Amino acid sequence: MSVDRTRLTRLVADEVARFEAERPHSKAQFEVAKSRMPDGVPMLWMAKWPGPWPVYVESAKGAHFTCVDGIDHVDLCLGDTGAMVGHSPDPTVRAVTAQLAKGITTMLPTEDAAIVAGMLADRFGVPMWQFTLTATDANRAMIRYSRQVTGKSKVLVMDYCYHGSVDETFATLDDQGSVVERRGNIGAPVDPDATTVVVPFNDVAALEKAFASGDIACALVEPAMTNIGIVLPDEGWHEALRELCTTHGAVLIIDETHTVCAGPGGMTLRDGLKPDAVVIGKTIAGGIPAGAYGMTGELQERVSASIHLEDIDVGGVGGTLAGNALSLAAIRATLGEVLTPESYPEMIQRATEWTEGVQTTIDEFGVPWQVTQLGTRAEYSFLPHAPKDGAEAAHADDFELQQYLHLHALNRGILLTPFHNMALMSPATTAADVAAHTAHFREAVASLFA
Repeated sequence: MSVDRTRLTRLVADEVARFEAERPHSKAQFEVAKSRMPDGVPMLWMAKWPGPWPVYVESAKGAHFTCVDGIDHVDLCLGDTGAMVGHSPDPTVRAVTAQLAKGITTMLPTEDAAIVAGMLADRFGVPMWQFTLTATDANRAMIRYSRQVTGKSKVLVMDYCYHGSVDETFATLDDQGSVVERRGNIGAPVDPDATTVVVPFNDVAALEKAFASGDIACALVEPAMTNIGIVLPDEGWHEALRELCTTHGAVLIIDETHTVCAGPGGMTLRDGLKPDAVVIGKTIAGGIPAGAYGMTGELQERVSASIHLEDIDVGGVGGTLAGNALSLAAIRATLGEVLTPESYPEMIQRATEWTEGVQTTIDEFGVPWQVTQLGTRAEYSFLPHAPKDGAEAAHADDFELQQYLHLHALNRGILLTPFHNMALMSPATTAADVAAHTAHFREAVASLFA
C-alpha cells in the first residue's frame, strides 16, 4: 500500500492553511526574527519544524507548552530528550533558583560535584566521573582520552549513528562500503576516512573485519540506535562488541544520552553491559546545559598516568563552564527528586499506551508501517518490519509524508520530534495526553488511506 502523492499534496495544503489561520502571533514574531536570524530561528535546524513558520513558545511546564497564540500543546518531543523529565520540574527549579543566588560558575568544585558523581556511578556502574556542558563535549573528551591511552587513531561508529556534533561521527558507508561524509555534513575538517571506521549496526562480521585493521582507539556506540528510527540490538551483539574491544585493546564508550529512556541506568544497567566509559547528557539537569562521562577505575588510571599536571589544561578536554555550580545543582535535584527509579514504571506505561495506539491504527488500515518501543520512548517508521540497522531505517524515510503527519499533529495541539516520528514520555505525561496522539494518528492515517 503506497501513499497517493496527489492526495498527500492536497492534505498538506489543507493543514498549512489551518496552521496559518490559527497562528498569527507566531507569524508576527517570525517576521521580526527572520531579519535578524537565518530562517528566523536561533539554531538553524529549528527551521525543520513543519509549517510555514516556527511555533513560538510563551511558556512550558510539565508535559505541555503554550504558544504565543494561546494554544496548549501536548509535548511529546520534550526538547528531543533535553526535557525528558518535563519542563521546569519543581525540584530542579528550586535548586537552580537557590544556586543562582550563591554563584553560577567559579571553576572550583562544590559539594554537589562528588554527590552527583556518586549518583551516576550507582546508576551506570562506572566509578570515576567528569562533567561537561553537553554530551557532545563528553564524547569528544572520551575520544581524545581513548587515542591518548591506546596510541591508536580511529573511532569506530555505527552507520547512521548520532553523537551530537562530534566530527568523527558524521560518516556513513557508500554503495561500495567505503567511509564517506554523511549527507548534510557542514564544513568537515578532514576526510572522515582518515578518522573513522563505520560498520552497520548489528553486524558482527563487519565488527570483526573492522577491528582486524588494528588501528581502532575506541568504539563509540548507542546501545540502541535512536536518531534514525529506533533500532534495537540483536541478541549477542553487545557481547561480541565487548569481546572485540577487549581483544584489540580498544575503549568501549556507550552513549546513553537518549537510551537513558530504558531505565534509570539506561541500557547499561538494564542489560548488564560492560563499557569502559559511559556518556550522558541533556536529561540529567532537567534542561540546564550539562553532560558527563564516566570511566572504569582501570581506564581512569591509564588516563591519569598519561597526562602531566603542568599540561592538564592544554589538551582540548574541558571548558571553563564545565562542571559549573549551577549545572551540578540542577543534576543533583533532577536525578535525586525527578528522574528517580520510581518514576520509570509510569513513564514506560505511557509509552506502551502510545505504542499500542499507533499499532491499533496500523492494523486497522493495513498500513505497511511498524512501531518500536524502548522504555519511555517509542517511534513509528515507514517500514513493514523493525529496522535491523541505520541504513535500512534511513532508506525508508519519507520526508514529505513525515512533514504532513507532524503538521497534522501540530494543528491538533501535539508536538512530535521534527527529525523522526518519535514520542517521549515524561513523569508529567498523562494517559489523556497519549490518547490525544492516538486520536490524531488515526485521523491522519484515515485521511491518507480510507
